[in-house]
Amino acid sequence: MNNIDYHINKIDDVILTHLEENHVSETIMEASKYSIKAGGKRFRPYLLFAVLDAFGVPLDSGLKTAGAIEMIHTYSLIHDDLPAMDDDDLRRGNPTNHKIFGEAAAILAGDNLLTESFSLIANDKKLSAGDKLELIQMISKSAGQNGMIGGQMLDIEAENKESSFEDLEQIHNYKTGKLISAPVNAAAIIADADEKTTFHLLKFADYLGIIFQIRDDILDVTGDVEITGKNTGSDARKDKVTYVSAFGLEGAMDQMDRRVALARAELEAVSDMINTDELKNVLDKFAVRDN
Repeated sequence: MNNIDYHINKIDDVILTHLEENHVSETIMEASKYSIKAGGKRFRPYLLFAVLDAFGVPLDSGLKTAGAIEMIHTYSLIHDDLPAMDDDDLRRGNPTNHKIFGEAAAILAGDNLLTESFSLIANDKKLSAGDKLELIQMISKSAGQNGMIGGQMLDIEAENKESSFEDLEQIHNYKTGKLISAPVNAAAIIADADEKTTFHLLKFADYLGIIFQIRDDILDVTGDVEITGKNTGSDARKDKVTYVSAFGLEGAMDQMDRRVALARAELEAVSDMINTDELKNVLDKFAVRDN
């Protein structure tokens, strides 16, 4: 087991311990823990650790921040699955949160994970007060109306409407991309990266976010529910604009390959300043993932 995998395996314990420490409602704690314990790819924490590793910074310094970002991601999935949003009953091969705990508890569990994520960062003794403030400001912007939530609303408003390629890019830049850029940006803050390196890493993350979304769109058409852990074909049923609906399956794969090349070029631009080997591995994993 490499150092990054070792720290990835600690993420759930960090989150679950935080949730269990202080709570007044057993139901909300259990509903929150249910979606965390459902597993997942943990791509965002892995990305944060890969950037810290590139700078040679101890990975423990980013453990709680990685956990916080994963909490925000998980809250977004709980809310996405609700009947008012995507109305899904399967997530990571298990019943979605509201199918187990009911809609009200699921909404509150999502709210709880979002709120407690910032408490996790604020109480991190490994970070300076200045770094914690910068991280909370950056992550809240990435998750809020200028980030993931704004993109989610654009996506909802685009349903059953004719959208352009530019609309598609904007939706996914915010809906998916901002919370993939966040761990890269967080690691750059913790590592005290210089402006040039941060610029190229964030450009890399922007491309990575689009690659992730294109792959998601492809898997919604070609994926196996036994592997993806969620129902396929939901985008088509909701008449959502996707890279596959816009370009066809082969065209979507071409779009993804182009972004992979652009992302790799951003890593090459900083390869003389940091060790980008693991980030190249992350890029390859994003492009070929099957769940």
